Amino acid sequence: MTNYLGLFGAAFLGGVMSISVATYLNDENGNGNQMVNTGIPHENILTANYLESASPGMVDLSLAAEELVQEVVHIKVTQKGEERIQYDPMEYFFNGRAQGRKYKSPDKQGSGSGVVIREDGYIVTNNHVIDGAHKIEVVFNTNESYIAEVVGVDASTDLALLKIEATDLKTVKIGDSDELRLGEWVLAVGNPYNLNSTVTAGIVSAKARNINILQNTGGIPPLEAFIQTDAAVNPGNSGGALVNAKGELVGINAAIKSPTGSYSGYSFAIPVNIMKKVVTDIMEYGVVQRAFIGVSIHNLNSELVTKENLDVTQGVYIAGLTENGAANDAGLEEGDVVTRVNEVEVKSVAELQSQIGRYTPGDQVKLEVVRDGHRKNFDVELRNSEGNTDKVALEDNPLSELGANLIEIPLKIQKELGVKEGVFVEDVGNGKVKVSGMQNGFIITHVDNKRVKSKSELIEILKGKSGGVLLGGLYPNGYRKYYGVGL
Repeated sequence: MTNYLGLFGAAFLGGVMSISVATYLNDENGNGNQMVNTGIPHENILTANYLESASPGMVDLSLAAEELVQEVVHIKVTQKGEERIQYDPMEYFFNGRAQGRKYKSPDKQGSGSGVVIREDGYIVTNNHVIDGAHKIEVVFNTNESYIAEVVGVDASTDLALLKIEATDLKTVKIGDSDELRLGEWVLAVGNPYNLNSTVTAGIVSAKARNINILQNTGGIPPLEAFIQTDAAVNPGNSGGALVNAKGELVGINAAIKSPTGSYSGYSFAIPVNIMKKVVTDIMEYGVVQRAFIGVSIHNLNSELVTKENLDVTQGVYIAGLTENGAANDAGLEEGDVVTRVNEVEVKSVAELQSQIGRYTPGDQVKLEVVRDGHRKNFDVELRNSEGNTDKVALEDNPLSELGANLIEIPLKIQKELGVKEGVFVEDVGNGKVKVSGMQNGFIITHVDNKRVKSKSELIEILKGKSGGVLLGGLYPNGYRKYYGVGL
């Protein structure tokens, strides 16, 4: 019995000494009770320090979710039914003629989501959510309802700005989409299938993703640099918020890539840094001031690297330059590979377009390029789609009806064909130009037999036209062709 008591006493004494030593060492090294004394509530410690955590299971998204359902709204749109004429085939059969009867198809209903960005009633959504709408209703999580007016839209980024008559609204916190990291947790908040205030979670799967879903509008190429996530997004989520774990807006949900039309793994959001540029321009000018560097560009791949004997495998390849364009005047050349914009590394066409798309005509950027194995820097003054630094006015652009991306003739083609005047059709898009049968690469040299020297001259000529026009020109192989287009 004595031996047992002795062993027990020794064990007890050893345990006390171990605890004392461990406590002393923790205090000396600044560990132990340091986290408890930070003043952060215990249940929020892991949320506050999630950036330092390697374990996704340690991120608490509940606080961000609770905030966002009040800042993301349900947008309901009504499109007027179309007036049509219907003929009775039996009248043709018995009378040889028929008198058409007018009728109107039912109004169409649609819905999406939006994000409150200013307390005085400004709301951001997707352009495709409100496109063609006769009536736009904004419904909050509290069931309060308002009729919205369209302040402005930008089809090239699929964004629209709405305004409701309200004050003291709760607004979303604006984050920085450039700081997003692959694998970071994000929330998608919206109203899929008319299910109000739905929250889903996922991670950032990719950045600066181009999925070729937007179309050319008014000769302005689309700007796609989507944030790709695996947060579930469905019809009705469009225009809703993508936020990080801190509840900051990092994107506007815009699209899914799916064979069924419903979520099947990935969704795509417009980066908030692009949204900020679009919204600022719409508020100030009524239209977005897009900046261009005046080049034709391609992503690098192994085939292109081998063919052109390049010394770099990541960047954006310059395949052509616009005469008197910003890049050409700054000294860039065909075959250069752009690797940085103002110290920001760019590895793809989408990344380059995303960076340039944040600037305004007249701004200067520094481009780093690789040429013959050497890195060179060029200061480039950005220009608008007309090739100058003027601010674009909010007015009808006749090129918007054509639906094609039109640029000045690239220097390479000018040299090959000996043609210096005209407008190059880089992409026929999905508008009237495509319907006419015109193909990519066509050079418009005449409108109704009147010579066209430049893109700005084409715009001026078309402004005075209505009805059908005849666009004449040639292809790079020298084949001449004429196309009829209705305006």
